[in-house]
Amino acid sequence: MKVLLLSANTVREPYPVYPLGLDYVAGAIAADHTVRVLDMNRLPEGLTLEDAVGAFAPEVIGLSLRNIDNTDITDPRGYIPGYRDLVERVRRCCNGPVILGGSGFTLFPREIMDALAADYGIVGEGERLGLLLDALANGQDPLAVPGVIVRGGRRGAPPPLAGAGARRFDPDAAHTDFYLRNGGMLNLQTKRGCPFRCVYCTYPRIEGRHMRCEPPEIIGRIARQLQEAGAKYIFLTDSAFNADIPHSLAVGQALRDAGVTIPWGGFFAPTALPDGYFDTLAGCGLRHVEFGTEAFCDAVLKAYGKPFHTDQVKVAHKAAVAAGLHVAHYFLFGGPGETAQTVAESLERIDRLEKCVLFLFAGMRIYPHTDLYQRAVAEAQISTGDNLLEPVFYRPPGLAMDHVITQVTGHARQRDNWVVGAGGEKVVKIMARMYRRGFSGPLWEYLVR
Repeated sequence: MKVLLLSANTVREPYPVYPLGLDYVAGAIAADHTVRVLDMNRLPEGLTLEDAVGAFAPEVIGLSLRNIDNTDITDPRGYIPGYRDLVERVRRCCNGPVILGGSGFTLFPREIMDALAADYGIVGEGERLGLLLDALANGQDPLAVPGVIVRGGRRGAPPPLAGAGARRFDPDAAHTDFYLRNGGMLNLQTKRGCPFRCVYCTYPRIEGRHMRCEPPEIIGRIARQLQEAGAKYIFLTDSAFNADIPHSLAVGQALRDAGVTIPWGGFFAPTALPDGYFDTLAGCGLRHVEFGTEAFCDAVLKAYGKPFHTDQVKVAHKAAVAAGLHVAHYFLFGGPGETAQTVAESLERIDRLEKCVLFLFAGMRIYPHTDLYQRAVAEAQISTGDNLLEPVFYRPPGLAMDHVITQVTGHARQRDNWVVGAGGEKVVKIMARMYRRGFSGPLWEYLVR
């Protein structure tokens, strides 16, 4: 069968993100199928979507949905209408089934199947598309494949796959060239699954709680391949790279052993770390540390289910800065346990963090299958069965979110290294201009004062 894998994500805030998941989906499809990847960020030169689909004439279209909305209460934007338009466009030039998947789809499979009128969907890891294609080609029951759903159906996420599959990276693809020309960043994943129990987080739903670590030598080999393709920077997409400390150190060593000389970065949790941890990784090429700190008040950190406290945040921050790394923290105001006093307390402590960039968000989006969802139901903020495809944000009892937003934005206004939300269109334009001038990587370090 001729299979078209289409990445629907066109979000470029703060920078465009390579569609890593489709590499793994392509790698899981048997060789007797013909696979092509299209990226809505970069269609083949001179072709419209309709032209590109018509020229390939696929028998099946797999549509990857990475994000549902921007989860930003201060500047809300939803992507479902754009996805609906995309499905309608491909329907006009392809009679084959449309199959949905991706992290965003996995969170709302039934709702999105209905909204987009798709034929099939895959809940959970997209590599199971290979099994679905084989079932369709051989006249077998598609619903026998774990995670496959049809319109009107209800199905939970299947157990996670035993391990990551083979990644099929094409250095000559048109979309690869787009990311190399716009920031030079490609990405890779060193493990799946997250053992933490943050109340709002969807990673356990998407990837499971059990960590499945890729052998470090394979990570090193992939990273070297990305470097040879022209990447100037590698971003590790793990929910928290240091969730498995020994594995993260082994990955760093593997990158160095593989001859990877370009810088890299990733997300980290500011948990207790062994002495010299960041120094070791800096020696292996680490340049950017992005801490998912979320709050700077112990009572709120506990309510958020975070696996660390404020003193550990301070220690991790100082260690990363001392290792000569660029450091950023992400904060999320307005979740459980938040009060006007805790907001003020966090802002005061954030002010004391030196040599870093702060990304501040207000409003905690409620997703199904999270502890936050259960809490919101118990507090009668939502009801079981509510359609949350349109964003609904948690409301801390006794605290108006307008007040939180005013506190946060007012505090950030006079600080160049404080960014509220993703920065908006202004940041996108600035970064695009810097990329055209030859800069690469995340670039937020240029905000540090």
